[in-house]
Amino acid sequence: MNPIKSITLLYHRIFSSPTKYARYLGVTIGSNNLIGKHHWSSEPYLITIGNYCQLTNCKIFTHGGGQCIRNLHPLFDCFGKVVIGDYVYIGSNALIMPGVTIGNNVLVAAGSVVTKSIPSNSVVAGNPARIICTVDEYYDRNQNYDLQSKNIPSSEKRKLLLNLSDNKFIHK
Repeated sequence: MNPIKSITLLYHRIFSSPTKYARYLGVTIGSNNLIGKHHWSSEPYLITIGNYCQLTNCKIFTHGGGQCIRNLHPLFDCFGKVVIGDYVYIGSNALIMPGVTIGNNVLVAAGSVVTKSIPSNSVVAGNPARIICTVDEYYDRNQNYDLQSKNIPSSEKRKLLLNLSDNKFIHK
C-alpha cells in the first residue's frame, strides 16, 4: 500500500467516528446507528447496514478462508455480501459470516456465531447461532425489568440503579 494511502487510512481510523470511518472504507450505512467498532472486513464495501442499528465490538466477514484451497487452486477466492436490516442489535464478540442477511428487528446475542441468514423479529444466540425466541417473546420475558431509563442522564441512572431492590434486576 502506498504511504500516503496508509497515512490517510490511519488518520480516518483514529480521528473519525466509527460510522464515518466505515463509510470511508465503503460500508453502506443508514441513519441513526450506533457503531462501536473500528474493525471491518477486508471487503467492507460488501457490507450494508440499515437504520437504527447498534453494532458493538462484533466482527463481520465477507470472504472465506481460501488459503488452504490455494494449494490446489492458486487463484481461489470467494466472497459473500452481508446485509443487516433496520433496528438490529449485534452484541459484543458476535461473528457474522459471509453471505448472511439479518432481517429487521433482530437481536444477536453477544458471542454468537451467525452462519446462516436470520429472519426478521428474531432473537438468536449460540455457536452456531440459533433462533431462541421472537422479539415479542423476549419483550414479554423482560418487561418486568423495564426501568424506562433510556434517556436519563448517567448520574441519575446510576442513582436509580444503585437504589433498586434486587427483584428489579434480571436473574439467571
